[in-house]
Amino acid sequence: MSPNSLPWLLLVPLFLHLAEITAKVPAIIIFGDSSVDTGNNNYIPTIARSNFKPYGRDFIGGQPTGRFCNGRLATDFISEAFGLPPTVPAYLDPTYGIKDFAAGVCFASAGSGYDNATSDVLSVIPLWKELEYFKEFCGKLKAYQGEAKAQQTLRESLYIISLGTNDFLENYYTVPGGRGSQYTVEEYQDFLIGIAEGFLREIYQSGARKVDVTGILPMGCLPLERVTSPTMGACNELYNKVAWNFNSKLQCLIKKLNGELHGVTIVYSDVYQLFLDVLQKPLTYGFEDAASGCCATGIFEMGYMCNKKSPFTCQDANKFVFWDAFHPTERMNHIVADQMMNTTLAIFK
Repeated sequence: MSPNSLPWLLLVPLFLHLAEITAKVPAIIIFGDSSVDTGNNNYIPTIARSNFKPYGRDFIGGQPTGRFCNGRLATDFISEAFGLPPTVPAYLDPTYGIKDFAAGVCFASAGSGYDNATSDVLSVIPLWKELEYFKEFCGKLKAYQGEAKAQQTLRESLYIISLGTNDFLENYYTVPGGRGSQYTVEEYQDFLIGIAEGFLREIYQSGARKVDVTGILPMGCLPLERVTSPTMGACNELYNKVAWNFNSKLQCLIKKLNGELHGVTIVYSDVYQLFLDVLQKPLTYGFEDAASGCCATGIFEMGYMCNKKSPFTCQDANKFVFWDAFHPTERMNHIVADQMMNTTLAIFK
């Protein structure tokens, strides 16, 4: 061996160490509702489930997983885009373990919201419990990777939070004598923002430094809301305004926390404007139907009402923005993921 090669050999451990330190995103860690739930609700007693066909008919292997979609979710595509596994496992799925979760884990629960009362409506996992599961996961990760490596993984991972729609549509505007009678809508928005702030500070304390908070889509344009809209068939503009205002408050919170929490980068993903653009110009994006879902009549069905017995379910979900009356198709989820990767999440590449 040439003496001249020795300095390079001595530098190899340094290079490897630097590669570890500058690792971009070793895992995707997800909190939220049905927009990002990859199957946790399969393992709790709730009617908010989708682990049956035709859900999952376009998923890998054509199997329903508990995703409220015909295929993959936006977070699955984001995981793949970061060079991680193409699907993110649900934390409660017993077929996965800490080795899998070390590269991506989902704590989300369909039907959940920022408000604990929202999760009570369909008996799903509240946000405080998602946080509890996360802390349990942190302990398992430290036992698996060792303290130092686990701390690095938690610090470098990308945290995605997608919540809020259910707080309004399943709770505030729906439950008699509930939040709608306790707060004005502006007060309720502030109440939710306070919960969001507390949650973001909690995960920061556990090591989170790269965080994406996804806003609410124009919820008044969901097929289910169109059919019950005061202007039958058109978007419920009141609900859209509420979503827009809530998103504005989220952005103010993010700006505040970025200024107060040392070393954190919290970004806001604007799905509102993207969905609005797609819904107004569906043909531009290759969609033929932006007003109804593919499953069953596509007007009011989701969950157990969206099942394989319906003769009306479309043949090609790629032509639809929505899969059921509440949730996007895999193709729309892919569009959402692409935009997020090219805009807000680009900073983490």
